[in-house]
Amino acid sequence: MLPVYVLIKRGANEAFKIMNGPTNKSIIEPRWPVVLTIFAVIILLAALPGRIRFFPDWLAPVLGIAVLAPTAAVGLATAKVRWLRLERIVMLLFFVVSGCGSIVNLANLITAMIGHSSQVSGLQLLTSSIGVWVTNVLAFSLLYWQIDRGGPEARASGTSPMPDWLFPQAGVEAEDLPLDWRPVFVDYLFLGFNTATAFSPTDVLPLTMRAKILMMLESSISLVTIVVVASRAINILGN
Repeated sequence: MLPVYVLIKRGANEAFKIMNGPTNKSIIEPRWPVVLTIFAVIILLAALPGRIRFFPDWLAPVLGIAVLAPTAAVGLATAKVRWLRLERIVMLLFFVVSGCGSIVNLANLITAMIGHSSQVSGLQLLTSSIGVWVTNVLAFSLLYWQIDRGGPEARASGTSPMPDWLFPQAGVEAEDLPLDWRPVFVDYLFLGFNTATAFSPTDVLPLTMRAKILMMLESSISLVTIVVVASRAINILGN
């Protein structure tokens, strides 16, 4: 008898195939929510105070142009396969840079809070911790959207591999769902938000090892940001 998790993964894959059915391979998922999210990450990274921010001032706009160019080209260019490949590579690099930046920014926040508490006000700690927390949610949402089932276009075409996450819609009758339903960026944004607030899976279940590791990492960053930094900032403001 097969293990339960194998049956769940196979059932999820079959359910997605049934729901998606044959689709047009040229379907491109709308990119405007992704573009807005990238803009938000760039603004948050640039808005942190100088003593907290890891990146130099010029890196944020350069990073924004580098990641937005292929994303915009996906919707405008005719040779989409090449741009989709480039978009995936750049998006993964963007996550690495922004994710590492968030971790270093969080470490700088803790260092400033412990060693230079008189130089950092409670308001600066609070606003900086909110910026780090939101950046963490948005960056992981972009990563989840890009890696699950081979990416957005692979999900739309029905050629995607086994899923990394099991969405509740996979267990719902096809007639109760919108036509050709598949997870889009907002679903992964919801997943990222729940992971950072509940510190555990909610309605979306991780099925693969990498999905579990990524969710643990996101929850850990969120937990440290809220418990250590934000609570200290509120305490300072209260006094």
